[in-house]
Amino acid sequence: MLGSTDAVRRTHRRDERPLADRTVTVVGGGFGGLSAACYLAADGADVTLLERHEDLGGVAGRIETDGFRIDTGPSWYLMADTFERFFGHFDRRPEEYYELERLDPHYRIFWKDGDRLNVPDDPEAVAELFESYESGAADAFRSYLEEAERAYEVGVEEFVYRDRSRFRDCLDPRLARAARGVTLLDSMQDHVADYFEHPKLRQLVQYTLVFLGGAPHNTPAIYTLMSHVDYNLGVYHPTGGIASVVDGVAELAGELGVDVQTGRAVTGLDPTPWGVDVRTERGTLNPNAAVANANPAHVDRDLLPEGTREYGEGYWEDRTYAPSAFLMYLGVEGDVEPLEHHTLVLPTDWDDHFETIFEDPGWPEDPAYYINVPSRTDPTMAPAGHEAVVVLVPIAPGIADDGPARERFRRKVLDDVAEHTGVDLADRIVLERTACVSEFGERFGAPQGTALGLAHTLSQTGPLRPSIRSSVADSLYYTGSYTSPGIGVPMCLVSGEHAAAAVADDETPGTLGRLSELV
Repeated sequence: MLGSTDAVRRTHRRDERPLADRTVTVVGGGFGGLSAACYLAADGADVTLLERHEDLGGVAGRIETDGFRIDTGPSWYLMADTFERFFGHFDRRPEEYYELERLDPHYRIFWKDGDRLNVPDDPEAVAELFESYESGAADAFRSYLEEAERAYEVGVEEFVYRDRSRFRDCLDPRLARAARGVTLLDSMQDHVADYFEHPKLRQLVQYTLVFLGGAPHNTPAIYTLMSHVDYNLGVYHPTGGIASVVDGVAELAGELGVDVQTGRAVTGLDPTPWGVDVRTERGTLNPNAAVANANPAHVDRDLLPEGTREYGEGYWEDRTYAPSAFLMYLGVEGDVEPLEHHTLVLPTDWDDHFETIFEDPGWPEDPAYYINVPSRTDPTMAPAGHEAVVVLVPIAPGIADDGPARERFRRKVLDDVAEHTGVDLADRIVLERTACVSEFGERFGAPQGTALGLAHTLSQTGPLRPSIRSSVADSLYYTGSYTSPGIGVPMCLVSGEHAAAAVADDETPGTLGRLSELV
């Protein structure tokens, strides 16, 4: 869906290699950092990527032991067109790096009143499913999906693929023309209520908001586009899990000449008139520019010099963070029927759970949660006779997660799974690891231990998110889920593109962008 003007500009940029003879250091090897590194290298830069952990991927890591391969972060492969677009920029295709299988059903839902349904890979079948819950809901669903597709075309083309991370980027007449007739600013909760009465149908078109780190009451209606992603574009599984996509992007980076160094932590970023000094325990790099895939709160607090903070502590305290998560990574003996590859377990009224995330932080009494069993589709994910199972419960960022609290909640969730799906996992677990608020805070420097970043509330969307350009250092840029366009693997791939384009725009040979103003 890339506009023709952008396509011409990018082709022109690739041919001219505007960053030839320039050096750029990328700090952090998550999807945003890997993407930025690829685009920068294709533009001719000499790129070094530094990752403090031994493995790439950031939160998209993996547990690989005893025949199990378990994704520790994202597990949904959505917006396949965005991955195709990314690899296509470098004249490659995703299938050169990993295999994909389209899932049918997309997922299974267990409601806690005993109701159960599969969501099929066919929008018309979904419409009939809606009709079985509410008279007239099939036509309402079709209308809703038409609007979701228009929202996707506007949202992705105008706010994702085009960089609108500054207010001036939004002062574009074509944006007003494109957005005509698309609901942008209402809450999802109010917007969905115009289409469906049945609470379960409302849940079916809003559960994807968890992927954006929001709730129905605080997420703008433009994100109805996620229903187009869900019902029209399909849900896929990459063989080997999302970690295999990390491997694929890293392989591409190597082909483009990126020097990837893992196990090398960055200890400081010092702006200079000529670039950014990137300090590590093994010496200092002096690139012309640096792109931080480390979140800007961590950069602010821990890496920039005293007195050079980007936003200040008050800014980060006032943000609305996406949920953290209580995660159980399990190797289970035997089968786990009737769990599907993707399974959701939902109370019929989920307002209380969202309230414990955003309004009155605490451990949910009646949790809504997600179960991933990738080995149902992909036998490489678990040894014979076993299943790889991940249970993810969204919880409030910042809550205390000491050992006793986690163990109580672990037992609660396992009991809940047994009660509402009929699958008793507790006595068949042969491998178990957990992650929660503390791990996200300690391992990734995530403020309040959020698992995703900044929630996509109205006040944290588009140019209201932290900018990809630093306000305190001319040669420092940001990429990843805290910046525009936002949360999710596809968004992080695109944020890397935007960060690289900003570097190229500011460092253009002949003008040398902002650098020339200092010489």
